[in-house]
Amino acid sequence: MSDTPRVAFLHTGAVVIPLVAELAKEHLPGVTPINYLDDRIVADLADAERADSVPDRVADLVQAAASAGADIVMLTCSSISQLAAPTSERLGVPVMRIDEAMADEAVSAGERITVLATLPTTLGPTIALVRERAELAGRVPQISSEVIDGAFAAVAGGDRPAHDRLVAAAIERRAPDTDVIVLAQASMASAADAADVDVPVLTSLRSGIRRLREAVDGL
Repeated sequence: MSDTPRVAFLHTGAVVIPLVAELAKEHLPGVTPINYLDDRIVADLADAERADSVPDRVADLVQAAASAGADIVMLTCSSISQLAAPTSERLGVPVMRIDEAMADEAVSAGERITVLATLPTTLGPTIALVRERAELAGRVPQISSEVIDGAFAAVAGGDRPAHDRLVAAAIERRAPDTDVIVLAQASMASAADAADVDVPVLTSLRSGIRRLREAVDGL
């Protein structure tokens, strides 16, 4: 590793890049970030003819990051979070998932966990991650979930306020029956502060970047 560490972020949506860049600037001073984007991955995961291509595409991006001198790679999309470990093992490159720290926080926050997403392709991997981290912690939480209709279409169309209103409304509706709410996608983070609830609302970005900072410090 050089005196200036390099961290690569692999994105599946351009909307996340400025959010990650802002947090990286705050929490990763002295680190050179590199961004890679494949904005068809999420759509292709739902396409039976193209879904099988995703693991190799992620591996290709991780290899490109390694060739560019990246010391650590972080996947910023929960839909591909489960590919972190096999890709790391396959290429010999440290690959982290941005939502792992959030899942750990959710498991420690209570027995009733609600996972909210704006895409069905993200919901399954996020629930699986929460169950995985719960098992490691020796816990068996009750997990409920919901895909918020219309929210992804709104943000994809450039209407961030409409997305935030829909997500915030779902948070407020589900809050009375849960101990903690997990927002499955990094792109949902902007809606967390818009909801008026008494339970924790967890997002992946800040906790994930803090854990990345710890990993960089350990290099």
